[in-house]
Amino acid sequence: MKKPFKFKQFTVEQDRCAMKIGTDGVLLGAWVSIANHPFSILDIGAGTGIIALQLAQRSLAEMIDALEIDDNAYEQCVDNFENSPWGDRLFCYHASLAEFVEEIDDKYDLIVSNPPFYSEDYKTTNKSRDTARFNDSLPFSQLIKGASHLLSDTGVFAVIIRRKEEESFIDAAKETQLFPQRICRVRGNETSEEKRSLIEFSFKKDSPKIETLTIETSRHNYTDDYKSLVAEFYLKM
Repeated sequence: MKKPFKFKQFTVEQDRCAMKIGTDGVLLGAWVSIANHPFSILDIGAGTGIIALQLAQRSLAEMIDALEIDDNAYEQCVDNFENSPWGDRLFCYHASLAEFVEEIDDKYDLIVSNPPFYSEDYKTTNKSRDTARFNDSLPFSQLIKGASHLLSDTGVFAVIIRRKEEESFIDAAKETQLFPQRICRVRGNETSEEKRSLIEFSFKKDSPKIETLTIETSRHNYTDDYKSLVAEFYLKM
């Protein structure tokens, strides 16, 4: 059984989730800007609920909703929300994004997603892990369209995706009038290639601010930039 993951202010149980706590989700939850003081936040494809929990810790948002389609992950997310200090502000819906868009009239000031990212044609024998990892369960086009529909006029939509998909994701977002405002390209160490892109979009057409982040100088020796970004979450930072 996978042990619970203890953060400084909350604990995440993950034994029923196909996708365990990883750097990607924590990075997005720590990096995304809350400068516009969001009243309402939506996490699409919540998994354990980690990003929503981070944003509950970081912000004063009164409505933090999450969306999870997998049965086990949904139940786990609900438990993690209820067992956190912010249970009264967190709510998880058991639905697909398409169903949610149909049903919900609310607009959100901040929408975040750590979407499934393996678009290659191979699958494993673990169906729920595949659903969590392969973007045919939530194609980027559907994610972008749904987010643009649910986002408030001055809202921010933020994702973490593979670096090599950055350009096509930005092009697809432009079709719904969403434009990149901040882009942070992430590499594991100084010599490795950029593996991830963190991107914030809004309906404002601007030149994006480009940032870079290196996680480690050597194995388990973290850079100051990375440490300062995640320090309020990880116990050992």
